[in-house]
Amino acid sequence: MGYDIERFVGYVNEGLLCSICRDVLEDPLQAPCEHAFCTTCIHGWLVHHSNCPEDRQMIDVSLLRPLYRYMKNDLNRLQLHCKNREYGCEMVCSLESIDRHERECEYSQIPCSNAVCYAQDQPMIRKTRLLSISPTSLITWVWTLFLKFGCTVQIERRNLDGHLAVCEYRSRECPNGCGYTILSAEDTQHNCVAELRTELELLRSEMICRVEEAKHEMESRLDSQRRHMVQKESILQNEIEELKSQMSRMMSDVRSLMAAERQHRQELEQAELEKRELMELLRGLQKDCRLTTTEGSRKPTNFRPLARLESVKRKPREVTVI
Repeated sequence: MGYDIERFVGYVNEGLLCSICRDVLEDPLQAPCEHAFCTTCIHGWLVHHSNCPEDRQMIDVSLLRPLYRYMKNDLNRLQLHCKNREYGCEMVCSLESIDRHERECEYSQIPCSNAVCYAQDQPMIRKTRLLSISPTSLITWVWTLFLKFGCTVQIERRNLDGHLAVCEYRSRECPNGCGYTILSAEDTQHNCVAELRTELELLRSEMICRVEEAKHEMESRLDSQRRHMVQKESILQNEIEELKSQMSRMMSDVRSLMAAERQHRQELEQAELEKRELMELLRGLQKDCRLTTTEGSRKPTNFRPLARLESVKRKPREVTVI
């Protein structure tokens, strides 16, 4: 539905009226045939029809578009009275700003803020843990919740503070200090001891529930950490075994290298010994050659260097096996 044309000041162009409700367009949409409608009006029309209500041309929801900009500007510039004019508001403003004004208008009829269930602010409804309440208390609470309601007065926004000061459903604490919220004259006769016991019972129940929740949460965390530690221990154990295996292979390689080194050293010592023997043989041969040259063609009588050379050639090399 659109805005009541009687609220507007001055002339309203025919093109700014809804083709269905004939009021001034509210949240307008335009069809391809250029007829404009209120959004709620055209949507309601298309539920049962598939054509334009003006010229009967076929239209669909997907073909609807926002109003042309110049028409939207003309619509927003229209001046109209506040809807609370009958209550005394004399404000006249543009259609563009009317909604903002009416949300804050001092003459708007609003419900009393005490228009809530009677038991809304009572200890039993404030607590979420009702499992430990006795059956009698629970039945009494449910009965109170459904049979007693708050203030039903509709009052102007400007008079709300004055009404709240004298509203019989206004909330106030018990003057005896028990913490009970008094909402009506009947509540002044409440039993403070009973209310305190109920409050204590609810607090105890809530505390037990919180302790249980904390306990379950801690147990869950400990189980998770325990599983993580076991998994980590298994991984570390596998790594230790792998390191032991690598160390064992390295020790075996080291022993093999040391044995090869000892064998190589022995071979070097044997070669050095043979080298010295060969050098002595060469020196002996040189000496024999000099003697032969000096004595001429006389046949030498000593062939011990050559015999020693033959013995070296025939001497097998000793190999030490580790």
